[in-house]
Amino acid sequence: MSSPLSPDGRWQACSPPTPVSPSPGLTRRDLLRRGLLCTTGALLANNLSLRALAAASPPAPAAAGPRPAPRARSVIQIWLWGGACHLDTFDPKPGIGSEFTGPLSGAIETNVSGMRIGELFPLLAKQAHHYSLIRSLTHGNNGHETAAYMVQTGRSSADRSVFPSMGAVVSLFKGYDAGYQGLVPPYLVLTELQGRFSEAGFLGARYKPFATGGDPARDPFGVEGVVAAGLTETRQRDRRELLHRLNTLAHTLPTDPVLTASARAESQAYDLILGDAGKVFDATQEPAALRDRYGRTTFGQSCLMARRLVERGVPFVTINYKGWDTHKRHFETMRTKLPEMDRGLSTLLQDLSERGLLDSTIVWCGGEFGRTPKVLWEAPWNGGRGHHGRVFSALLAGGGFKGGQVVGASDAHGEDVAERPVQPADLIGSVYSLLGIDENARLPHPEGLDVRAYPPPLSGKTSQGLLREIMG
Repeated sequence: MSSPLSPDGRWQACSPPTPVSPSPGLTRRDLLRRGLLCTTGALLANNLSLRALAAASPPAPAAAGPRPAPRARSVIQIWLWGGACHLDTFDPKPGIGSEFTGPLSGAIETNVSGMRIGELFPLLAKQAHHYSLIRSLTHGNNGHETAAYMVQTGRSSADRSVFPSMGAVVSLFKGYDAGYQGLVPPYLVLTELQGRFSEAGFLGARYKPFATGGDPARDPFGVEGVVAAGLTETRQRDRRELLHRLNTLAHTLPTDPVLTASARAESQAYDLILGDAGKVFDATQEPAALRDRYGRTTFGQSCLMARRLVERGVPFVTINYKGWDTHKRHFETMRTKLPEMDRGLSTLLQDLSERGLLDSTIVWCGGEFGRTPKVLWEAPWNGGRGHHGRVFSALLAGGGFKGGQVVGASDAHGEDVAERPVQPADLIGSVYSLLGIDENARLPHPEGLDVRAYPPPLSGKTSQGLLREIMG
């Protein structure tokens, strides 16, 4: 049976026990001790293996050349899983007819003159001075998997390498290798992985995000491996004490490097479970009135949780906001989703600003593509919208991005880019720039290829570069 830790301190899978014949060199007590160590390591790996892995792994290659002074420290990515319709959200087209607008035919003025957004965003309309809108994002791809990969990585899906997402790259340059000391992993997803692509790409499992699981709208928020429903703090402490009493091997071999690394990982894990670090997931510490402002929904409380995480210095938080793939019953769904998004996102921006965190926190809200401007009224869609990668929208705020601006434009019906096309690579490179990631920084490719952090423009597509018009 193998140890849960390799000699260099990395977690490894425990091999299943194999039958052995009794021998003078291997007693049943030895087998029991080894089995206990393996079980203990497997349990602890769920809680804090990322931290142990980072400590044991070699540092990433240093970026070439000087890095610019960062404006931003953290990113909150609100991922509109499935693709939200740009006409209903950030690029309304009132007056073009119900063939395109359906019943959502209006637009509302914001507190920035001339800047209008969807009619179901009255609260976001009051926060427009904090954010800019990108109305000319484009990649031309209508497949969920490939479009999500392109927007999250800025790379073409035709390349033979599987590139890492923005969150993984930020974790590489702003996580443990860069001196991040938090027990909460540097790249975290509330609450489920997006499931459309490999977030870590060729960087490997060390840079894969930690998905919390659970529901932050429930008290307690059942974070995987950290908060266990039905287990009191006293019971957790009793379990730890029992574990220590049974694990006599640690006392027998106090200087063994494998056991030492295991003990260190256990200590860090319980610091997260029972110490102050894990309390970041306890939203009951917030005033009830503030929780109400965010909305007592999974999305609203995810926004509050994201604010708590960046307040603790977590570099990259994704809110995986599902429910936007509306081929059918689109407008019925929008009557619920848009007010929920309006409440959570507007409160997040206001709360970050009031706490002095918006200047150091980038908020990016968008999905893999938009949806067809022309409503699919015929059966079986009966008022749905399809996938639309030719032009779509996103919201950017904080971290050095100016507010109250609009970048680019779609045509009269929102079907194609009319001016200033923005590729996913342009947006991603702009975020990296504000985070202080050098454009010449290299990614550690397993085959030794020269791969830079900033994705290049997509082949055959027009690019006007970084979003310098809104980069303060």
